[in-house]
Amino acid sequence: MSQDLTKLRELFSKCSKVIAAVGDETRQSIVIALMEGGAAGMRVGALTEKTNLSRPAVSHHLKVLREAGIVYMYKKGTMNFYYLNSDKVTISNMLLLCQSILEAIEGSNVG
Repeated sequence: MSQDLTKLRELFSKCSKVIAAVGDETRQSIVIALMEGGAAGMRVGALTEKTNLSRPAVSHHLKVLREAGIVYMYKKGTMNFYYLNSDKVTISNMLLLCQSILEAIEGSNVG
């Protein structure tokens, strides 16, 4: 059991920035807007329209999402486009964390 808990601690550590980033409802709405926006990405102005947030607020939340590795940005001339990270490692780690939590719960409910 202690080995399982060590694994769980490691997974929580790997996922802590992602958990904090997506735990905020405003950032959840930005992620959903980016999903609706497609693979080409969206500019801050388009995200402000979709989320009804101010530009500074959207920029702040995008920074948090970028630091967590959920959102990436590319430049086209002077324009910045934001898009969801298509690398499946971040989501795979979250799935593994959830599976490990379920296994720990099931293991403790013996009897």
